[in-house]
Amino acid sequence: MVLNRFRFWILIALVMISGLSQGMLLPLLAIILEQGGVSSSLNGLHATGLYIGVLLASPFMEKPMQKYGFKPIIIVGGLLVIISLALFPVWQSLWFWFILRVAIGIGDNMLHFGTQTWITSTADKQTRGRSISLYGMSFSFGFAIGPLLTRLMEVNEALPFIASALLSTIVWALMLFVRNNWPNADEDTGVTATKESSLKRFIQTTKIAWIALLPPLAYGFLEATLHATFPIYGLRIGHDVQILSLIIPCFAAGSLITQLPLGILSDRIGRRKILLIILTLGLACFIGAAFLEDSAVALFTFFTLAGMFVGSTYSMGISYMTDLLPPNLLPAGNLLCSIAFSIGSLGGPYFGGLFIQLLPGVSFFYMIAIVLGFIIVAMVLKRNNVVETIVDAS
Repeated sequence: MVLNRFRFWILIALVMISGLSQGMLLPLLAIILEQGGVSSSLNGLHATGLYIGVLLASPFMEKPMQKYGFKPIIIVGGLLVIISLALFPVWQSLWFWFILRVAIGIGDNMLHFGTQTWITSTADKQTRGRSISLYGMSFSFGFAIGPLLTRLMEVNEALPFIASALLSTIVWALMLFVRNNWPNADEDTGVTATKESSLKRFIQTTKIAWIALLPPLAYGFLEATLHATFPIYGLRIGHDVQILSLIIPCFAAGSLITQLPLGILSDRIGRRKILLIILTLGLACFIGAAFLEDSAVALFTFFTLAGMFVGSTYSMGISYMTDLLPPNLLPAGNLLCSIAFSIGSLGGPYFGGLFIQLLPGVSFFYMIAIVLGFIIVAMVLKRNNVVETIVDAS
């Protein structure tokens, strides 16, 4: 039991440091490229390298995990991130940095796939929502404090990369003391056996748990759209850069407040009920933002409330997926959640920009409300033949 807790908190620390490196890298490279005269469109396209790496790696990770276990996947993924971060100061080239971004996307996906599947595979049913909420919360916390490392640029441009690589190395080294295990394996023997093809498992997983993939997709769409597209829209409706830079983090801050309580509550009354409630409240927040978008105070309020409600959709979607799937399909389910998140992250800025361009007189927030509304309708219409895990409050 003590060893399991030790392993759990090391996995949580790894996820947090991964969020920190991503949170540092996105604004840092955007600032450096902007100062280097790179156009905003190319700057934005360059940022997709991370998600391209995630998508490239996803189809090829399940088989190695089934064969070698969780630990090697996490070790290799973390090492790839560390080496890539350390190489950024070596050569300032647009294409070289893009390749490093793709490499970080691959490494981060390996790290997240390993930690996420390990946690979902070993979490107790009674506390599953709590465990996965801590996972999501740790990444959000790291992602929120990551931009603070950009201030090290004032000392030296290479310093943020070096500091992030060193912090990642320290936490990554703790993983060396963790005992390896395999998906769907016995804790003591580590024995596992699965001969089904990855394609067959993906098809089975999608048939059973497609509804649980929609919340991670929505979260990817939300996170990328609010960070990449809303600043453009905010400037067009008259808000200045300083105000926008304070409004945007309110979404992540809101998610930190409620992610753990919502996870614990979902253990008691069921994941689907909580998802329907928070998605409906999130939709109401974005409709309210559409009506009061000229007010900075209103946007501060609605962004924070939206974060409190729908900022937990990724971790809640993973918990829901874990409820619906048998243990042997959890690796495929975790991979599909990552793919759904990446598709949402890639599509959000594109469709957000297209919406602003084609419908300049319509509030940007209505687009987000439509996406959330679609998922709510899908969840209401979906009739599950799997009984959700509900823990009696008494």
